[in-house]
Amino acid sequence: MSSAAIALPPPAPAKSPKKRAKSPRKKTGPTVSDLILKALSTSTQRGGVSLAALKKALKAGGYDVVKNNARILIAVKRLVTKKSLVQTKGSGASGSFKLNKKPPTPRKRKVKRASVKKAAAGGATPAAKKSPKKRRKSKSPKKAKRPTAAKKPKKPKSPKKTKRRVSKTRSAAKK
Repeated sequence: MSSAAIALPPPAPAKSPKKRAKSPRKKTGPTVSDLILKALSTSTQRGGVSLAALKKALKAGGYDVVKNNARILIAVKRLVTKKSLVQTKGSGASGSFKLNKKPPTPRKRKVKRASVKKAAAGGATPAAKKSPKKRRKSKSPKKAKRPTAAKKPKKPKSPKKTKRRVSKTRSAAKK
């Protein structure tokens, strides 16, 4: 056998892959929650709008309900937790919903600034100013402990006596 050397072409220089600049997704139109709020604001039903009726209203507005069903359910749950919607019937994303007449007021966070100012002024706070710790009342009255009776010393167990087995042939022979 003759080994013929096959000339391989030199490897091509490795090209660095071009990185595509990620363009932010352009939103087209209002969000699902905006559409839901708009659909509920136009309704005149006293008891609220059911989820099925809400989907019909969104479909009539040109929204693809079948494709975005999960988004609708998530948006409804989020609006209920944010208290933009009130759920009149059902639980979760099912049931009837209506707009909340009283918009939720944002809570103010309590910031502990007093301790920072006192530390900056120098010196620790006197112990007299500290509020006394509140003791919790027990719900059931405490029961008095019974004195334990002196235990009687245990008697050592005597070994069991084994009974002899009498065979039938011996008893029959004696008679």
